[in-house]
Amino acid sequence: MWPEQEMMDLILNAAKSDERIRAVSMEGSRANPAVPKDRYQDYDITYYVSDIAPFYNNPAWVIAKFGKPLIMQMPEAMRYPDGGGHFNYMMIYPDGNRIDLTFEPKKYVDNGKPSVTLLDKDNGNGFRPILPPPSDSVYHIEPPSSLFYYSCCNNFWWCLNNVAKGIARDELVYVMNMLNMVVRPELHDMMKWYIVTLHGFNISAGKYGKYFKRYLTTELYKQYAATYSGSDYGEVWASVFIMCDLFHTLALPVAESFGFTYRQDEEDGMRVYLKFVKEDELRKKI
Repeated sequence: MWPEQEMMDLILNAAKSDERIRAVSMEGSRANPAVPKDRYQDYDITYYVSDIAPFYNNPAWVIAKFGKPLIMQMPEAMRYPDGGGHFNYMMIYPDGNRIDLTFEPKKYVDNGKPSVTLLDKDNGNGFRPILPPPSDSVYHIEPPSSLFYYSCCNNFWWCLNNVAKGIARDELVYVMNMLNMVVRPELHDMMKWYIVTLHGFNISAGKYGKYFKRYLTTELYKQYAATYSGSDYGEVWASVFIMCDLFHTLALPVAESFGFTYRQDEEDGMRVYLKFVKEDELRKKI
């Protein structure tokens, strides 16, 4: 991989050589001071331009400046033709570096996400205002309301009935989607709230919970990892019950910490139903 400084020089020199590019910013993990640095971080770059037309769906310009990538994606050219006025080129190069380059004709609006100004030809009087140092506070875990805590618990336990029925009906695709796209997000919310009871609110669990391992005990993280299964229904059932035990373990201290009520009767009711379906399936095989 090219060293970071060489990549930054490449990005900035391309902008400096074209007067239509008025400012350059960097977003994403490289702009976030809380994210550990590694060689696989993308270069999330925005070029603020006085005229979008020459850069819109014009990969030849990008290739001339940055070289031919192994693969390129242009989201606006494929599925979002209006693009909101901007245009994005996502590129992976033979040396392993990835650049996500956005051409933006509109003035920057601060949404709280980490963003660093790399170049501003108009000194704060054009596309980029003078910004404070970047912070990841926008990603910090927020405390739940009592209603949101209850809805998380209720939805977790209720939707497990669909997982059980899907197994009974041999509908693997439905089972996996219900388990991982409906039930698991509720577990993830509970894990986040549990984490802040230990570490406080000035932290982020990362995108899709990628920092769970950082904040959970080794034993709890090992238990969480076991909630992922293969396609064998025996494995799926095992992961379901591990998920149930883990949710219970997390939900009780969260309720105590925030002064909420955990409805044990709802958990008990669903465990009875899960056991009924599982045993019914076993009887069919005898």
